[in-house]
Amino acid sequence: MAGYLLKNCAAVIIDEGNGPAVRRNVDLLTDGPAIQAIGANLAAETLPAGTIVQDATGWFVYPGLVNTHHHFFQCFVRNRADLDWTKLSVIEWLDRIYPIFSRLNEDCFYHSSVTAMAEMIKHGCTTAFDHQYCFPRHAGKRLIDRQFEAAELFGMRFHAGRGGNTLPKSEGSTIPDAMLETTDEFIADCARLIDSYHDASPFSMRQVVVAPCQPVNCYRETFVESVALARDRGVFLHTHVGEGESHVIEARHGMRTVDYCTELGFAGPDTFYAHCWELTHDELRKMAASGTGVSHCPEPVYLVGAEVTDIPAMSAFNLRIGLGCDGAASNDNSNLMHCIHSAYMLQCLAASTRAHPVPPPADFLDYATTGGASLLGRRDIGRLAPGMAADLFAIDTRRMDYVGTRHDPLSLIAKVGIGMPTDLTMINGRIVWQAGEFTGLDESKLFADAEAALATVEF
Repeated sequence: MAGYLLKNCAAVIIDEGNGPAVRRNVDLLTDGPAIQAIGANLAAETLPAGTIVQDATGWFVYPGLVNTHHHFFQCFVRNRADLDWTKLSVIEWLDRIYPIFSRLNEDCFYHSSVTAMAEMIKHGCTTAFDHQYCFPRHAGKRLIDRQFEAAELFGMRFHAGRGGNTLPKSEGSTIPDAMLETTDEFIADCARLIDSYHDASPFSMRQVVVAPCQPVNCYRETFVESVALARDRGVFLHTHVGEGESHVIEARHGMRTVDYCTELGFAGPDTFYAHCWELTHDELRKMAASGTGVSHCPEPVYLVGAEVTDIPAMSAFNLRIGLGCDGAASNDNSNLMHCIHSAYMLQCLAASTRAHPVPPPADFLDYATTGGASLLGRRDIGRLAPGMAADLFAIDTRRMDYVGTRHDPLSLIAKVGIGMPTDLTMINGRIVWQAGEFTGLDESKLFADAEAALATVEF
């Protein structure tokens, strides 16, 4: 693999383990999958053979974004005004939309993953976690295998959350029978995927997370067995928590969701929850004490119109925080870059109602980089420094969009927002997107193939 010298960068966001800082007018050198050096005037004649020099004049270079919650398959169920959930509870909305999810076939899961990954890469995301919990019987069991296939197509770093639902609708879930699995078949397929794909080595491109969909739609034993498998195999755990279901869990089990998951062992430094917008401060403190992390997905909060996730309290209690796009059925895009700006603005909206101050704008970039890496248990991604993975994106700031903003690269994305694709996205030392094109791929063909797969489903 060729190395790259990004020459004359206007700014590079570095983090050598002591927090992010801005280095001005420097070069960045990669060698294979890793960053080799960041500094001024790196001499071209001393570079490894085959190094490609890239003019980076005017560029702000950032660590690649790390997405920590998504549902790729929902890219085929978006921009549907008839499914507007602003007048529904989350549980009511799930009752309406799950029957639509159940119609997707295997090709839909592949091409929707291609669709989501393409948009994420265009907007600086280099590592993606997806929570794939939709397994219609007619679609078979190889849906996550196809997601790994899509990730390999782009060269994207991919963490697959093998989700599933086991509680029948007749016992209080929102799941159509066509999407149900038994606990045994769910656990067996998690084990198969771990054995087939999970790679814990440095710069790993493939990992697997055991991720039962949510406590409200699964038997207790599903979560117990998930914990046992994950701890035995040394992989991470994930589920939805604090997303409007706490009162249901309390009615069933006599305790709210955080206590329920904690009692089952589904908590700890190897565990992260999605959403958590309805949690109390005491529940947040319990999560912080156990080391459990949270993937904050700002876009669904707008749709629900209820509690605004208390990021200031989470920050004050030292919870590990990452950011996620969430599924397109509740976001309609896969742009994690936009979520940084959206997350910050959402907290500003609720600032006067909070006991703790809104974290600085730069912290929201941190949630999407080092925070996301922490949730996924990765020490080799999420920041730019020698020895770290060469995962990055670059923005040419020599545009009218950025006049008056260039003095503070750390706050730029959260405060101002980036309204266009990156000028370059690099993953594991390989340029995968540059100057409006995917390296070695024909976007028009990807589009046509995805649209054709979508047309096979009647909604």
